[in-house]
Amino acid sequence: MASSVADDHLLLVQAVRDYARGELLAADRDWDREERSCCERLTQFHEMGLLGLRVPESDGGLGVPMVPYAHIIRELAYASPSVAVTVSVHSMVCEAIRMFAPPDVRDAVLKQLGTADNLAAFAISEPDAGSDPASAKTRAEPVPGGWKLSGTKMWVTNGMTGRWFVVLARTGRDRGSRDFSMFLMDARQATVERRPIHGKMGIRGSETAEMVLDAVYVPEDHLLGQPGDGLKIALSALDGGRIGIAAQAAGIGEACLDLMTAYARQRQQFQRPIADFQAIQWMLADTRTELDAAQLLIERAAALKDAGRPFTREASMAKLFASEAANRIAYRAVQVHGGYGFVHEFRVEQLYRDARITTIYEGTSEIQRHVIARELLRG
Repeated sequence: MASSVADDHLLLVQAVRDYARGELLAADRDWDREERSCCERLTQFHEMGLLGLRVPESDGGLGVPMVPYAHIIRELAYASPSVAVTVSVHSMVCEAIRMFAPPDVRDAVLKQLGTADNLAAFAISEPDAGSDPASAKTRAEPVPGGWKLSGTKMWVTNGMTGRWFVVLARTGRDRGSRDFSMFLMDARQATVERRPIHGKMGIRGSETAEMVLDAVYVPEDHLLGQPGDGLKIALSALDGGRIGIAAQAAGIGEACLDLMTAYARQRQQFQRPIADFQAIQWMLADTRTELDAAQLLIERAAALKDAGRPFTREASMAKLFASEAANRIAYRAVQVHGGYGFVHEFRVEQLYRDARITTIYEGTSEIQRHVIARELLRG
């Protein structure tokens, strides 16, 4: 555990660890098997304070700094990667509202976001707009007292249960950065259609939805920032979100390491434990080294964010390294288990599938490399 984490936050991290390993491990296996939403536990998440991690104490949340927050996401992901991303996306939206909503809206909505029936979500991607958000076609048309949003959003985490959605929509007529704005949408309207996306490779306990917006009303004061600030707000939110996904990846890797270590000690071949073989030992050594390196990158990015300093490059580096390491580690975990790693009875099979998404959402590995190179070249 990082020495920079205060004692009270260390206690919170430990409490989340105990809760996750005691309550979520078995549930996550069921959610994966049955493709059932972990949001059935939202009341528990609320009672644990997980929905208010990044909500200020003055608004009824816990106001957890980014460094201990990353440890909490890692502990959740160790037991349930689906819960980890559910909480991470919710927290990312909480922060976007705190930073960019008008004061009255900010105060009113933030007080609700720590509760079980006010889950938040981020709606940027579309069927033809993923890594390139400037291709988004969802439009926001001005109407008396506000806006009407029309279009289709894709791959929306928390999309079935969520109430508060941060939505990117086109307010101009071109592809320029000032042609998009960001809106805070209350999805409890008849003009919002939600369609669950099933058949995912992994994180099957996390909700993923397609959303069709048919002239959905958004009040004028639910515009985040200024007209034309949409892409800027999206990128700002994603910077913080990448720290959360890096922590999720680290949690998956930690779970894989513990499982492969225990199995290597127990599994006998050639009349001795396979842990005695150098090939296995090197897999374990590489894994521990990569996880420690990932954790240091995560903590550096989180500490910079806590200090109010630029952290875009560092967040992308943490997300790139941690997510790709998690995929390598999950591969090793299956390899150590041999044929047993290829069946659902052993958890490494699920973790192998869960790890894969970490190199895709909140920006693919290719986008992270682009961001890192861009920041370096700005010099």
